[in-house]
Amino acid sequence: MELPTLILDTHDTVLQQQILAHFKKTFHLILCNNLEDCHRHCREQTIDSVLVDLRFLISGGHQEDHLLELIQNTVPDAELIMLTEEECPEILERRAACSNILHIKGFASEAELLLEIDSCLHPDEEVVVTKSLAMNSAPSNSTGGSSMENKLPSHLPVEPKPERNVSEPADSHAITRRFETNSHEMKLMLNELEIAAQHDVTVLLIGETGAGKTYLSRLIHDVSPRRNEPFLNVACGALPNDLIESELFGHVRGAFTSAHADKDGKFLAAGRGTVLLDEIDVLGPEQQVKLLRVIETGEFEPIGSNKTHVNQARLVVASNMDLQPLVEQGKFRPDLYYRLNMLKFDVLPLRRRKADIITLANDFVQQMSTKHKIVIDRIDEEFMEALHSYPWPGNVRELENVIRRAVIYCREGVLRKENLPSHILMGQVGPTNDPSVVLGHAKNDSERLGDQVAVTEKELIEQALFKNNYSRTNTAKTLGISRVTLYNKMKKYGMNTKK
Repeated sequence: MELPTLILDTHDTVLQQQILAHFKKTFHLILCNNLEDCHRHCREQTIDSVLVDLRFLISGGHQEDHLLELIQNTVPDAELIMLTEEECPEILERRAACSNILHIKGFASEAELLLEIDSCLHPDEEVVVTKSLAMNSAPSNSTGGSSMENKLPSHLPVEPKPERNVSEPADSHAITRRFETNSHEMKLMLNELEIAAQHDVTVLLIGETGAGKTYLSRLIHDVSPRRNEPFLNVACGALPNDLIESELFGHVRGAFTSAHADKDGKFLAAGRGTVLLDEIDVLGPEQQVKLLRVIETGEFEPIGSNKTHVNQARLVVASNMDLQPLVEQGKFRPDLYYRLNMLKFDVLPLRRRKADIITLANDFVQQMSTKHKIVIDRIDEEFMEALHSYPWPGNVRELENVIRRAVIYCREGVLRKENLPSHILMGQVGPTNDPSVVLGHAKNDSERLGDQVAVTEKELIEQALFKNNYSRTNTAKTLGISRVTLYNKMKKYGMNTKK
């Protein structure tokens, strides 16, 4: 008996292997790397089922929506399953809601995913996911597969998967899924942060203003058991020095001249939630001592009170500069520094992860065009080139604001370089908030040519790998070098050679 045909469109090689192993006896499988190829197969032969993996989109989903419509029109009787992130582009949500597409949003493990796919493809059969499959789930998406068999009774109707809410278990991989980056160095950091985030430990984030520390702090809260509790952000640098203690620890009536009533500080207000202390470097010596006590014992007293409280909130502290030089200058306590430095994570500035600029720019264009109700049909290549060549001293926040301005001034639905601010087009770079970094139109004379060449070469390799879906063969062809040369250069620059 001839097997039915299933097309699988995904870039995830681990998922490919799981699908091949699980369905090889029940389907004739066709693998595709893009929706255009998938549509071509649908035109050329009889297709019974189509599974498209639309996670990790770098666009707003408009092109994918158009191709899905073509596929639906070509094979109207085929079972079409769409796999997306929990946060799915609205246009794809609408496509699934208004058609017969089966929509799977997010999954905790490959075992869970295969169980759902099985229930879609075989709604009248008992579905079994074996121990070996659950144990072999890919680490990138797994939360630790169960050693018991999972069964879906055949008499139950298959219903759309409900959206998750805050009362359900958190996605333990939300950080690596939701913080978009193509930088290998950043991916390694995010993987380590993801582990730390799930434990009740204080985390230190170091990174320039606008690099994403606040966003990461929120993700840490979201993947932790505290996600249902408050998340409070204390911008220490925005508070007068004499009010920081009151803001953190609270005060009692009459503690000082303007204390007309008792006030709970952020540590009490957060309950069992998370408190982000941003710009921790501005704290004075006495405040640092009290913070160290909170971290070590949880104990503190409101200003003017003798009553000791115990902090139950999780602390995330952040600074836009490295704390070690402040310790050497006597401005930061060594004991607090060493306590925080055990779980320190460096958030790279945007200029050191240039492969992210295009992805982020596309996302911001989609967001701003929707927010301001301005249709963007096309982005001119010179527009993206100008963005890529600029070093972004204000990092992701600056990029977001520049895209907002460009969208507002866009005419005829095409984003052109003329929509960008003049200082970006002229390469006039302002100062960073890191005093050790000097950016300008010209390079510092003290920089060695070899160092500049190495940085540029590494960036070119990263961009080429990203554009070629990390295929070394295609990347080497694009760069005009051999695969061996490419491998040696990746190894030289500390890039991941195991993909």
